[in-house]
Amino acid sequence: MQKEIISTKDAPQAIGPYSQAVRFDNLIFVSGQIPIDPETGKILKGNIREQTKQILENLSNILAAGGSSLNNVLRTTIFLTNLENYSVVNETYAQYFNDLPPARSTVQVAKLPMDAQIEIDVIACINTEDNLLDA
Repeated sequence: MQKEIISTKDAPQAIGPYSQAVRFDNLIFVSGQIPIDPETGKILKGNIREQTKQILENLSNILAAGGSSLNNVLRTTIFLTNLENYSVVNETYAQYFNDLPPARSTVQVAKLPMDAQIEIDVIACINTEDNLLDA
């Protein structure tokens, strides 16, 4: 088994010395995503709902580049600078993870890169003959 770096232009490029995602065996570990518009490289201006949606779209694009999808996400971690946004984030998140939601942690943090309000990372599996969560 060897680790493979996953990268796509359909999601923001890393803003530090890390990869968008790493595949190892049948797992994809996606780095935390903040609400960056991949076309501009800037934080999406908008409310927490729009920012959450942008992150989930970016995560979806990274997973697709690695041969997976949001349907195969096993675990997420959500970092919020204000837990008062929890219910709005949940409503948006539920639109992407409604049938078989992954395990999840949500924590409040003091600060995020680029002064983002939210960051989400995921761990997902790859579809194989032995592992067909999308089926």
